[in-house]
Amino acid sequence: MTLPAAEIVLVRHAETEWSRDGLHTGRTNIPLTEEGREAARTLPERLSAWDFARVLVSPSVRALETCQLAGMDIRAQVNEQLLEWDYGAYEGLTTAQIHAERPTWNLWRDGCPDGEDAAAVGDRADTVIAGLMASDGPVAIFSHGHLLRVLGARWIGLGPEQGSRLGLSTGAICVLGHERQTAIVSAWNLLE
Repeated sequence: MTLPAAEIVLVRHAETEWSRDGLHTGRTNIPLTEEGREAARTLPERLSAWDFARVLVSPSVRALETCQLAGMDIRAQVNEQLLEWDYGAYEGLTTAQIHAERPTWNLWRDGCPDGEDAAAVGDRADTVIAGLMASDGPVAIFSHGHLLRVLGARWIGLGPEQGSRLGLSTGAICVLGHERQTAIVSAWNLLE
């Protein structure tokens, strides 16, 4: 694989009511909480080390609002591939609620009825990565927790289900890069 010449900076959207309360939030458009907005307002300073050649953003309200509060919405390109995992029948439910019906359910292994599984999300992440190969400078990506975890796993050659091992907080920044010819995670889940 040919690697891009610069870093890929992942930004998870800031807090929403559903992310705060642990509800699976895939395709439902939920705005940021006031606490989320406050956290997103710190992003311009936190991202000031980069001069981004491109900015990509999920079409979800929470990602768009985070991107806007980071001061990057004017130049951002909306990318449908950056939508969060489609939780299908489990949209808006907590893991505890799902376990009441399916005690052994695991998102990363089982996927969601009427939604996506890890392989489908991995295919979308691979499409995003392929589109980054022509980048001639740093790229910022504003998206969602599970999608970005899968993207991080795929970046370093792991299966999409291995994203389960990459915890990611709301408003966190991650950096993907390379060391010589090897794709690496340079930083993960930075909150300050």
